Amino acid sequence: MIEWEVTSTGLRVVDPGNSEFTVEGPNLSVTGDGVSLPRPVDATLSCRTAEVRFPISVVYVASESSDATYELENDTGPLELPTGEYIVDLDTDIKTYLRADGPLAISKTPDFEEVVVSFAEETDVTLGFRSRNVRPSGKMVVPPTPTGLAVALSHLPSSHKTTAPDRTYPTLRGHPPLVETGDTVEVSSTIRDATPDVGIELLVPPSFEELYVTAPLAYYLQADVETVPDIEAPMLCAPGAGIRHDLGTMPDLERRTTRLLRKTFFLDCLVRNAGPYGTNLAEESLLDALGLDAEALYHGTPVDRLETYLDVPYAALEHRLPDWHLSMYVEPSAETLETIPFLLHDLAAIYMPRTSELEGSELVERSLDDFYRTTGPGEVASVDVVKPELRAGRVHGWLADGVPIDVFKCTPAAYRNRLSLLDRQHETAEVTVVLNDEKMDDEHIDVGRIYREHATDLPLSVNVVDHLGTAELARVFEDENDFVHYIGHCETDGLRCPDGYLSASSLSSCGTQTFFLNACGSFHEGMELVEKGAVAGGVTFTQVLNDHAVKVGSAFARLLIHGFSFERALRIARGRIMMGKDYAVVGDGTYTLTQTKNRLPTTAELERLDDDRFFLTFDQFSLQHAGSYYHPYVEGNEYSYLCGNESEFALSKASLLDFLERADTSVIYDGEFCWSDDLHAQILEE
Repeated sequence: MIEWEVTSTGLRVVDPGNSEFTVEGPNLSVTGDGVSLPRPVDATLSCRTAEVRFPISVVYVASESSDATYELENDTGPLELPTGEYIVDLDTDIKTYLRADGPLAISKTPDFEEVVVSFAEETDVTLGFRSRNVRPSGKMVVPPTPTGLAVALSHLPSSHKTTAPDRTYPTLRGHPPLVETGDTVEVSSTIRDATPDVGIELLVPPSFEELYVTAPLAYYLQADVETVPDIEAPMLCAPGAGIRHDLGTMPDLERRTTRLLRKTFFLDCLVRNAGPYGTNLAEESLLDALGLDAEALYHGTPVDRLETYLDVPYAALEHRLPDWHLSMYVEPSAETLETIPFLLHDLAAIYMPRTSELEGSELVERSLDDFYRTTGPGEVASVDVVKPELRAGRVHGWLADGVPIDVFKCTPAAYRNRLSLLDRQHETAEVTVVLNDEKMDDEHIDVGRIYREHATDLPLSVNVVDHLGTAELARVFEDENDFVHYIGHCETDGLRCPDGYLSASSLSSCGTQTFFLNACGSFHEGMELVEKGAVAGGVTFTQVLNDHAVKVGSAFARLLIHGFSFERALRIARGRIMMGKDYAVVGDGTYTLTQTKNRLPTTAELERLDDDRFFLTFDQFSLQHAGSYYHPYVEGNEYSYLCGNESEFALSKASLLDFLERADTSVIYDGEFCWSDDLHAQILEE
């Protein structure tokens, strides 16, 4: 549910996931509930104003009086539109639409901080809002069998808001219904009625393995899934078009299924540009090279598109495919069946979990005991880690037995906890920093400063405490904190306090949503916090060097506060140190603590070509926005790029400084991790 309130400068809009933004207008007045819009929205408002300002975003406009479309590209505008009826589409944290009659002008402020829509005089407008944080669309009960899972998979696409290629936009897929296990099938008439019949079927042997691997493809294609005892391998069919596509047997099934999912999703991302939400997409030219008619495909049926896509050789577009955002390695069993809706909502590729023993060179033997983040007689808990067999994907999650490196270790409890937190009502995110050892004061000062600096830009409430006893620390974790950053020691008996040790197993429950236990060997305590109620957290496998812990802790804090998911934030932060594999995420690593004013978190790599020329590699990417695109605000750039694809630019020193001044992003420069504002000052002085 979208909530809004009138402020002294306009409107404050909040969604169930605590995403919020402001709509500003010098004389903006709300005149009533809005009329309906020809766009999927959760709430509309009727307003009257001569000017309205939104956070910076990609902006495109569709005329309701004609077929004309417009886009405000990299310049600041203005885009001046004549008399007519228009819908302005703004890709903000909460999807926003403005419907108004022209003439009107749309521009970006010179600092690229705001989008301004202005009229010649006060005008009636309709504002529409759609949340990106959605609740599951109902609940199903199925038997804990392969046949029961097939029934669930057939109805999970009921959450899709369209059967067109526009479902590549994350906000048009919705969250699938929850799945519980029971003796009989219980699917409500609401879910049955919302389940699309697109003419595509997936026939699968009655095996959890094959069903799990093919689930993401079936979900995206909105296929009807059926278990067939006599079939040798899963088969994708469209009886009306005579399609019978063999997907192969395990383990080749994993590769072939994922390739078809990636190809279909990517081509739909290009074809959707022929619809009302099109943009100047850098990858779109590939359609001409492949001889594909975007207009015909966009207005065709799902079967038409599948038939066409099956004929496109994977090798013809493999080099243009965006990195797949998430790969999950899942134990295929009745015990993990309840996680399927969450995995499909993230549009994760699903693989079978396989591991091998680590080689000696992969975990460095260390004997620098004097520098470890540990003192005293306590023993640090150890973890037996293994090497996972990873497939393609930017981020990897593990929902199975064992503790592999280079993945986040998830449990079904993490997804249940994430869902329960949607009912919390906090005006601000509650952040608590705990220092339980004065020798680690450097990290304490640094992360406290980072959180406080951003409390003015984001709805954050920051509390910094130290030397907590066991009872006090227990209350911190039991309270409804959004994030706890613990700096101290962890031993086999728990987190060290002045009066003893706090074991997470002793907590009645964990009300804290997320955490970072920056202490030696905190893995087991972190896993227990997730089982007790947390969603995700950062932990360590073994002893960590103190100066390394400070570097990781400070970088992690800054990345987290800029909207990075837990897994990406810790992966980038641990890259600052040689022994980064000692750090990991437990719980749902896709989870984010805060929104970012860039909407999608950004990263950049910078290389100096000569005294006045630089080569910039830019990336904007979010695990929760698969199918989105971004528009780099770089001088001379006219294109948007699909998330998962990097963009590259050769820039003069002046253009680079202009980019760094407004980018607010992490940058790797000369192999060092830094932030854009610090790098701006450095290059300016050179």
